[in-house]
Amino acid sequence: MVTLQINGEKHSVDVESDMPLLWVLRDVIGYTGTKFGCGKGLCGACMVLVDGNAVNSCLLQVSLVEGKDIVTIEGTTENLRKLQNSWEKLNVPQCGFCQSGQLITATALLNTNDAPSEVDINNAMVRNICRCGTYTRIKEAINNTLESSK
Repeated sequence: MVTLQINGEKHSVDVESDMPLLWVLRDVIGYTGTKFGCGKGLCGACMVLVDGNAVNSCLLQVSLVEGKDIVTIEGTTENLRKLQNSWEKLNVPQCGFCQSGQLITATALLNTNDAPSEVDINNAMVRNICRCGTYTRIKEAINNTLESSK
């Protein structure tokens, strides 16, 4: 039995300790906003926040996050909500598949840097692939969030 703190709620799950967090989130608990992309930690679709840091949930064994604060795209943090508002305002997504991972990664960036430069944004977001190529709109939405926070 593993007890997880996800989006402010405790969840006790009876799973193997080496099960990837992604599958616990999606298949056991029912948080389907976190997406399966490549399964190798290369695309960023499965990003979640663990103690404020963006991590690939497809690679992370559930036993390693017991007792840590986990936030998925369904969760609520101030920066996540601000970014979601900018994403909506600027109509960022096309297919939308990668967007939960993009938003989580951008949230982690703003959690640690309240005035990121273009280089900071590029360096943070390089971990996420968007097959539709909405990178320009993603950066615009991050910058819009920064401007609206001033």
